[in-house]
Amino acid sequence: MILAAATLFERELLRFYRDRGRVMGAILPPIIFWFLLGTGLGTSFRLPGAAKPVDFLEYFFAGTLLLIVLFTSVFATISVIEDRREGFLQAVLVCPASRLSVVLGKVGGATAVGFLQGLAFLAFAAKAGFSPTPAGWFEAALALLLSSLGLTALGFAIAWKSQSTQGFHAVMNLFLLPLWMLSGAIFPLRSAPAWLRLVMRINPISYGVGAIQEALAPAQGIAGLPDLASSLVILAVMSAALTAFAAYVAATE
Repeated sequence: MILAAATLFERELLRFYRDRGRVMGAILPPIIFWFLLGTGLGTSFRLPGAAKPVDFLEYFFAGTLLLIVLFTSVFATISVIEDRREGFLQAVLVCPASRLSVVLGKVGGATAVGFLQGLAFLAFAAKAGFSPTPAGWFEAALALLLSSLGLTALGFAIAWKSQSTQGFHAVMNLFLLPLWMLSGAIFPLRSAPAWLRLVMRINPISYGVGAIQEALAPAQGIAGLPDLASSLVILAVMSAALTAFAAYVAATE
């Protein structure tokens, strides 16, 4: 099982990075979105409860990180549909390797792709106005990794059930983009109406955005969610649950 999972893991990495169109499509749109929207709103943005003024480029940084992971997970998990159409997936499923190894290999590879893409953007945190401690860098990277795993596992489960890339994109746009928008990525939880704050607190992606914000700028009180440690625990539970769900979906079909 370990060998099969490792082989699929390596294949996902190579397959993604050999396709420059997918790499550019995953990372450039969120960065352009961050720069244009952040520059447009600029200093007109006001963050309730912050210890110091925060411009929108700084606030939107964590949301852009999660958007990069989201785009990357979409592009990476499309390989499930392509492998089924090309017959590769059927060939893998009839070999002695278990379906769990297929899930671990493909989800692990796509998670690594999303994490590496996000990590490359995280390196520019200082340019966005952040001055995190060494522990803050590690905590932000950990939150990014857990978020990547959870989103990729969810993308894998949706892709496993999808019959076409068009249907997959429709479901992802209908389901995951609204979750991202209601995660505190674009507007803060504190300024939202009461009913929307409830939705944002239920949304697991909120804890990814909040954990990254708190890790990079703990003194600013950006997130309005539980403390960093609690957010990381919630992210870990979410990622484990979604990975188990992806394994269940693959095992029952």
